[in-house]
Amino acid sequence: MRIAYLECFSGISGDMFLGALVDAGVSPTLLEDTVAALGVGAKLEISRVMRSGISATKVDVWVDGEKDMPREEYWAKQNVSRDPLLAMSEADGEPHEHHGHHHHEHEHPHSHQHSGQISMREAPAPHIHGPDTHEKHAHQHSHRGLKEIRKIISDAKISHTAKTTAVAIFEALGAAEAKIHSVPVEEIHFHEVGAADAIVDIVCAAVGADALGVTEFVSSPLNVGGGTVRCAHGTFPVPAPATLELLKDAPVYSSGVQAELVTPTGAAIVKTLVRRFQAFPQMKIEKTGYGAGSRDFAQNPNVVRLVVGDSAETIGKINSETITVLEANLDDLNPQVFGYVMDRLLDEGALDVFGIPVQMKKNRPGMILTVLCKSEDAGKMAQLIFSETTTLGVRQHEEYRQTLARRWENVRTQWGEVRIKIASMNGTITNYAPEYEDCRRIAAEHHVPLKTVIQEAARVYASSSHK
Repeated sequence: MRIAYLECFSGISGDMFLGALVDAGVSPTLLEDTVAALGVGAKLEISRVMRSGISATKVDVWVDGEKDMPREEYWAKQNVSRDPLLAMSEADGEPHEHHGHHHHEHEHPHSHQHSGQISMREAPAPHIHGPDTHEKHAHQHSHRGLKEIRKIISDAKISHTAKTTAVAIFEALGAAEAKIHSVPVEEIHFHEVGAADAIVDIVCAAVGADALGVTEFVSSPLNVGGGTVRCAHGTFPVPAPATLELLKDAPVYSSGVQAELVTPTGAAIVKTLVRRFQAFPQMKIEKTGYGAGSRDFAQNPNVVRLVVGDSAETIGKINSETITVLEANLDDLNPQVFGYVMDRLLDEGALDVFGIPVQMKKNRPGMILTVLCKSEDAGKMAQLIFSETTTLGVRQHEEYRQTLARRWENVRTQWGEVRIKIASMNGTITNYAPEYEDCRRIAAEHHVPLKTVIQEAARVYASSSHK
């Protein structure tokens, strides 16, 4: 079984996780294309930085052409001892938010009352504004609710698995805030800038996690840091309330660093992706990645480490599992609709879909539609078959299957990056193939024959040291 191990010895945040993914081999182009497809006015900046002597990848999110500065630097300029989340207006005493992004590793969740609803986002790392513009920015209070965010994710051109993961992370964040403030989750709203930043962090995290091609995420205990954070309703000890709610059932500790190390976004990512917590597992290490936070601590590197490889119990073994097989006979369905149904089933998470031509009763030509899926998805798949085809019945049975271990690597051709799917048995590569969708996109963009792109990607991989 291929696993990814998160070592959270200096906590975890959304941007740290993205940095670790890129450092472990996830294509930066894949994440950049994902951000562009979201259409929220954001872009990524990816760079190499040093954290306590460790080289790591730093991912920053720009929203509407603005990049935030570290909060501690901003608040030092304001002569404030701690990182306040809200600035009180001298005119009316009402709290006004300093706008900025949420994706640094020392973020603080907060809420404030606005139009009778709770508004939630992680604390901003404020932008630098001149004295005449700051108050104008402070009064911009646009929001996105979970309904709007789900729609953005649903419309994005990413895999079904990534969409499901991204929505689950956002819903975990919303549920935590809803419980803290004792309001329905649908009343939780994210400020526009914070939501754009959070959407980028979370959707890219989901896409990157999917691209790793691992069966399971495992995590170390989480170092939550120490000290206090100032929220809208007062000063709280670290972890902040939303983070603490999200970390239920997770092993945590504090190394004594007086800073917030686990952010709500980082906690929500761990809650959604991680299936178990333990010390470093027995595994055959394939690659590692280091994702950097914004601050550089003196005692410990402010990074999260991601280790990818095969778990010890499955090294040299063929994977086995039980799946569900659904079948339906079709002899009166428009062939155009058949292709559409296949695409829908795959988008909804089917493991495989195919059709077999058959001669049916009364000598009518027909097709057997066959769907392979996880057992828990069988009901959903059957319902889709009934709603989208003309069949009156769907057969269902369980099958035992064995599969080779699979993983993804990226190669750079003269036209762009192509993912390579690699299969192995007993630690030896048995087969590899360029990803068709990557090759098709490149062929269309550069007006190159598809077969040429496929051949070139395979050649580059074969001539590299990966084989």
